[in-house]
Amino acid sequence: MSEGLKVISRTYDLLKWLLPLVSKFPRDKRYTLGQRLENKLLDILALLLEANYSKVKIDLLKKANLELEIMRHLVRLCYDLQYMNLGRYEFCSGQLNEIGKLVGGWIRQQAAR
Repeated sequence: MSEGLKVISRTYDLLKWLLPLVSKFPRDKRYTLGQRLENKLLDILALLLEANYSKVKIDLLKKANLELEIMRHLVRLCYDLQYMNLGRYEFCSGQLNEIGKLVGGWIRQQAAR
């Protein structure tokens, strides 16, 4: 599986996991912090899909990498505010780190071209 398809698949799987979790947030946070989490991850998925079909990928991948960093902080905030238990926080953080490694590898691959 190519670098692009692997990271897209991982991001999609994390999104499938995250959506039901956000629906359990307290009502007032579901439409602020929860919506922000969903939108960030959807944006990351869109950037990765666009990069996969683009000739010039590096700018899109760098943007996706920045969005991932923002996502990490949002997830940490959810944990600190106790909207996520430790197990879910560790899982989500681990997935984001793995996606980040794949994006970083894809960036290095594109920079070498």
